[in-house]
Amino acid sequence: MAYNLDFSVVIDRLPELLIACAATIGLAIAGMALATVIGVLGVIARRSTIKPLRAAVIAFVEIIRNTPFLVQIFFVFFALPQIGLRLNPTATAIIALALNGGAYAIEIIRGGVDAIPKGQVEAGLALGLHKAQIFRHIILKPALRTVYPSLTSQFIMLTLTTSVCTSIAAFELTSVAQKIEADTFRSFEVYFSITLLYLVISGLMMGVFGLISRLSFNYPVK
Repeated sequence: MAYNLDFSVVIDRLPELLIACAATIGLAIAGMALATVIGVLGVIARRSTIKPLRAAVIAFVEIIRNTPFLVQIFFVFFALPQIGLRLNPTATAIIALALNGGAYAIEIIRGGVDAIPKGQVEAGLALGLHKAQIFRHIILKPALRTVYPSLTSQFIMLTLTTSVCTSIAAFELTSVAQKIEADTFRSFEVYFSITLLYLVISGLMMGVFGLISRLSFNYPVK
């Protein structure tokens, strides 16, 4: 029997899907912001002279990079209550996204920092700059400029990773799509539609990142 396409079920529930898109973008932005902080702090710790601190950062990065995000989000979801911290699924999802993105951000930013010539640091010291000023102006900003395309690509991936957050009942696009599919039994129409919506979200994110690059670093990201 031929399958008759019927996108009216998607059109009828479009307001729900658009709200879910906004929730997905919110999850992604919150995760990216925290991941960037983790990335910068992780690089500082990675360059520390305190060996246990360096070892902890290396271990964190390797654990995150070598385990599935689904396992990570379940670990966070079930581990936090064990230490008395009970959060709603959305907050838990943001933490898991931040930890995942932060581990990759550490390695990406570290690559940019390691590419800074030592002569520039020595010049900063010769000018009498404090270590914090040297790190901020001579090391961090040029490093971020260098790795910005790689960092933003990783953040686009983090945006798409939000779909896994439906596994802990976080409110986002895929969780709403599953609900609509369960109500209507129109699997193809629903998932075809959210595929397009994810493409739109990714395109929007790339546009925003391109604008930021032009305003902050004076060059376009392609």
